[in-house]
Amino acid sequence: MRNNALLPAATLLLFSSCASYHLRKGEQDMSLLAYSQAEQHFDKALKQGEDRRTLLLAGQAELKQEKVEEASVHYAAAEKLAPLEGDDAYAYGRLLMAQGKYTEAEPMFVRALQDRPEKSDIAELIGACQGYRSFYTDSLRYQVRPVPMQGISRAYSPVAYGDRLLFTGQKEATMSKQDPWSGQSFADLYLVTMDAQGNPGTPEPIKGTVNGPFHEGPAALADSGRTLYFTRSNYYGRKLIKDQKNISNLKLFRATLGEDGAWGNITEFAYNGESFSLGQPAVSKDGKTLFFTSDMPGGHGGKDLWYSRNLGTGWEPPVNMGPSINTIGDEMFPTVVGDALYFSSTGHNNMGGLDIFETHLEGEYWSEPQNMGYPVNSTRDDFGLWLDSTGTHGYFSSSRTGTDLIHELIIPTPEFTVSGTISNAQDGKPVPFALVTLQNLADLMNVQDTADANGNFSFKLDPNRVYNILVQSDSMLARSTMVSTVGLGISSDIRADIMLDPLELEKPIVVPNIYYDYDKWDIRPDAAVELNKLARTFMDNPHLVFELSSHTDCRGSDLYNLVLSDARAKSAVDYLLRQGVPHEQLIARGYGESMLVNGCHDGVECTEEEHQQNRRTEIKVVNAGVRK
Repeated sequence: MRNNALLPAATLLLFSSCASYHLRKGEQDMSLLAYSQAEQHFDKALKQGEDRRTLLLAGQAELKQEKVEEASVHYAAAEKLAPLEGDDAYAYGRLLMAQGKYTEAEPMFVRALQDRPEKSDIAELIGACQGYRSFYTDSLRYQVRPVPMQGISRAYSPVAYGDRLLFTGQKEATMSKQDPWSGQSFADLYLVTMDAQGNPGTPEPIKGTVNGPFHEGPAALADSGRTLYFTRSNYYGRKLIKDQKNISNLKLFRATLGEDGAWGNITEFAYNGESFSLGQPAVSKDGKTLFFTSDMPGGHGGKDLWYSRNLGTGWEPPVNMGPSINTIGDEMFPTVVGDALYFSSTGHNNMGGLDIFETHLEGEYWSEPQNMGYPVNSTRDDFGLWLDSTGTHGYFSSSRTGTDLIHELIIPTPEFTVSGTISNAQDGKPVPFALVTLQNLADLMNVQDTADANGNFSFKLDPNRVYNILVQSDSMLARSTMVSTVGLGISSDIRADIMLDPLELEKPIVVPNIYYDYDKWDIRPDAAVELNKLARTFMDNPHLVFELSSHTDCRGSDLYNLVLSDARAKSAVDYLLRQGVPHEQLIARGYGESMLVNGCHDGVECTEEEHQQNRRTEIKVVNAGVRK
């Protein structure tokens, strides 16, 4: 009976001892970077009873293996026991972002920022959570479809040449070839032929001596596909070489293609190191600039983008691409297409995981990186973009389905049109058969067409161009407007309705919103806006002569008002001349109080609004031919 009573206590002791054993073994595996084995031990420990420390360790091990859902479960359980702080709150926030849970991720980053105010990327992540909808605004710009590779469990970093695709792949793990970090197989470089419909055949490892017992890839091709730059684990024989932190770093190598189609003649990049990783190469079109990823000393955060030039005497020392590209996070997987650089980053304006960004070389500097948005990017890791020389077709990798897969990317050239209706500004009726001139401001080439009987017109436009549309019709004042396709990524029809004023000689038209300070005639900023519109009208009608007149109310002497109005009219005309209006088109007239539009003359009591009606600027056409 006594022995039976002791059984529960003995059982608890056994469970506690078992949990402690697995916790200790898991921590040992973590120190050896064997995260897959560590995860198994932590799971066994948690089966004996949950505690916050083991939950967080399990989440960390799963996070290292990119197991988003599993890690989230353990971080969420730890959060229930006590609020997460610092790095734990940051990690859980990233996991929530990776699942598209932006509203839940934001308070985690706020907490992390309170504990780590020096981490500038946290503030950017808070902003991304608040403005995540902006990532989806251009979603119709791209067409994306997965391209699964037969017999390959993970495929990434594709490079196309001809009808073939070179990529980094991992098969299902076996006990003889398993990475203790992830529990998955080591990566090799594969080649697959794509059919006319873009479907892959059966992938085969590349021929030659590039693939070895550990990781190979990603890679880049140069010299018309006869030179291969590739990433490889640091090993000797069949043994990984590890640094003081127990990390087996990556190195960059070069191989050439033999006549038999096999890769060989392997040489090591001169600036590899034993204590840092260097890899994920990209090569400029002329082969003289090599871009790569490295965590070598001198960077801005975790992994940075670097480059090295070869001017004929070998590769020069690497140069960091600087803070406009590199952040406190990771910048990886560069690709070069013309003057554009594409890369993946956990920093910048990020929607979760690694996002693909685009930047352009402008002179000696790179433009601000732009997030390519959905559907190129997702809440998971998106990386390893390759684009053809036209920039309209390519491939990239994404873990959005839970594992790394290659996706095909099509960027259709957007089609733009501008259409509008020309109408009479007085009665709103259509103006038929007006002459419409479309001018491309990039090359000043003109295209002309005639509006139809209902005043409708339409033109096709080129991408990234600014145009001027000039409309002319008999007995009407010509008018122009500007349209632009700069920055537009989606096919669209731009609307440009235009209203024409009837051309009537000597009929004054009041120009609104041109005001002057008391007793002054200099042009105020608000008046300049209206005068700029007038300048456009005058230059649209170069055969007409316009009188610009200024009028005052009755207050003040007749002479004073005449002098003041004349100064204001001349000031306005001088401004128009500076905007490019020919002086032959303009006449300045000051009429003082001689042409009141109401009964507010001397001796009559009027409201301020009635006086304002008399303080006005007018234009009128005084000649249908430019004066000489």
